[in-house]
Amino acid sequence: MARNVAAEYQQGGAAEFIRLPYGALEQAQAEGRPDVDRAALVQALRAYHRDLGTLDQDVEATLAKLAHPLSRVVVTGQQAGALTGPAYSVHKGADAALLARKLSREEAPVVAVYWVASQDHDAAEVASTTLLDHAERLHRLTLDVPQGVPVGRVPWRPEWTAQVHTLLDQFDAPAEHVAAVRCRLERALAAGGSYADVFARLIHGLLGPAGLLVLDPLHPALASLMAPTLARELERPLESSSRIEEAAHALEQAGFTPQLRRPAGATNLFLEEDDGQRRLLRFDGQQFRTEARTYSPAQIRASLEADPSRLTPAAGLRPVVQDALLPTLAFVVGPGEIAYGAQLRDVYPLHELQQPLLWPRLSVTWLEPNVARLLRRLEATAAQVQADPEGVLGRSLARERQASALSAARLNSLRTELHALTEEIGALDPTLAGAAQRTQSRTITRMAHLQDLGLRALARAENERTGQLSRLRSHLLPGGVPQEREMNFLTFLLKHGEAPLNLLLQQTPGAHLELTIP
Repeated sequence: MARNVAAEYQQGGAAEFIRLPYGALEQAQAEGRPDVDRAALVQALRAYHRDLGTLDQDVEATLAKLAHPLSRVVVTGQQAGALTGPAYSVHKGADAALLARKLSREEAPVVAVYWVASQDHDAAEVASTTLLDHAERLHRLTLDVPQGVPVGRVPWRPEWTAQVHTLLDQFDAPAEHVAAVRCRLERALAAGGSYADVFARLIHGLLGPAGLLVLDPLHPALASLMAPTLARELERPLESSSRIEEAAHALEQAGFTPQLRRPAGATNLFLEEDDGQRRLLRFDGQQFRTEARTYSPAQIRASLEADPSRLTPAAGLRPVVQDALLPTLAFVVGPGEIAYGAQLRDVYPLHELQQPLLWPRLSVTWLEPNVARLLRRLEATAAQVQADPEGVLGRSLARERQASALSAARLNSLRTELHALTEEIGALDPTLAGAAQRTQSRTITRMAHLQDLGLRALARAENERTGQLSRLRSHLLPGGVPQEREMNFLTFLLKHGEAPLNLLLQQTPGAHLELTIP
C-alpha cells in the first residue's frame, strides 16, 4: 500500500519533502521573507472589492491591517463552487480567519485571505452542489457552466438565478431561515458579474465580518501585480516542471504516490486564447504551443504585457504566484494540497521565495439534532458511520437484541477454542499441525464473514422498517461522499439559521470535529 503524504505530515513526518514541519507556527512567524509592496497590494484589493460591490467597513478595517509594514497573511483558497460549493470551502475560509485571529498582534497584524480560484476552467468540478432539507430530500443544483473557460470569465446567467430560487421554493425548512438565506443570495446575485464573483460575494458575506478578505487573481489590478512572477517563470519555462518531476520520482522511491506529473515539454503555465479557452502551454526549447496554435516567446511576453490575466499558473505554480503576491505566513490546505506541496518545496527558490507553513484545514462534520441522538443510541461517531454505515447500525441492533451469535466476544471465544484444539491435535500428531492451523484460519475467516453478512442483514431490515440507515447516509454520506466534501454549507443555515456559522467561528483552527447544531 502506498504511503500517504498528508497523513504522515500531520504526524510529524514527510520532512524531506515539505520545508516546515507540521504545526511550526512559531518558526513560521519568526522567519523573515522578501518583502512585498503592501501599499500596491492594498490598493489593488480595494479596487477589486469596489468593483465586486463589497468594499464595506469590514474590508476597510482588514485592508488597514494589511497595510501595516509588518503584516503577514494566512491564505487559503478554493474553486468557485455553486452557492459556495461543498461545506469544506467555507470551513477552509473559517480556519484562515481563526488562525489569523490567533496569530495577529498589534505590532504585527495577521490577515486572512481567501484566494478565489477564478482561473480554474474545470466546469465539472464547480457546476453542482447538494443540499438536504428537513424532509430528508436531497436537492441537487446543477448549472450548465461552459467547459474550458475560466469561471471568472463566465457571466452569471438569469436562468441560474431562477434555478436557485426554484430550489429555495421547494426546500423544506423554517420560512424565516429560508428568507435569510435568500437575502444572502440576492445580495450576491444582484450586482451580477461572473460565476466567480457570485461565489466571492457569498464567501465575503459569510466570513468577511470575521476578517476574511476575498481575492480574485483575474481582477486586472491584482493580475498586474502577479505579472513579474509570471515573467520570471517564462525565462526558464521548464525548470519548475523539472523540479516537480524530480520530487515526483523521490516520492515514488519513498513509497508515496505523487499528485503532480509534468511530461516532457509541459510548462506550469496556461494561456487563455482568443476563443476564451484556457489551455496548457508547452515549450520545445524554441516555441510555445497549445493544442490550438504555436507562439514565439516574444508573443507570449507581449500577451503578458498586454493583459496579465490571460497567462495563469497551473497547480504546480499557483501557490508560488500566490506567495509572491502576499506576505504569506501560513497556507491553509486540504489533504490533496498537502500532497501538491510535497512537490513544490524546490520550486519556490526559482522565484527567490521559501515555501510557507502548510496548515491542514479545519474539518467539520455537522450533526443535526436528530442525527446526534441516533449516533448516541448507536454508540458510534459520524466517522465510523461514514466508514461503514451498515456495520455500525447492525452492531448496535445486535447489542440491543442480544444477538450474541453476531458479537465479537462470541467470535473471540470460538477463536480461543479452535486455537486450543489446533494445539492439542498438533501435539498428538505433528504431521497434522499445518492442516489444523489452516482449518482454524479458514473457519475464523468464514465465520467472521458470516457475522458481517448477518449484521448487514439486520441493518437493511431495520432500514426498511424505520429508514435509519437511509437517514444516516443522507446526512453523513450524501451521494456516497463524506458530508463536508459534498453537502453545501447553506444547508445548515437554511434549517438552523445563523447558529452553525456562529458555532464554526468559535472553533480551534486546524481541529477535526463533529459538531452538534444546537
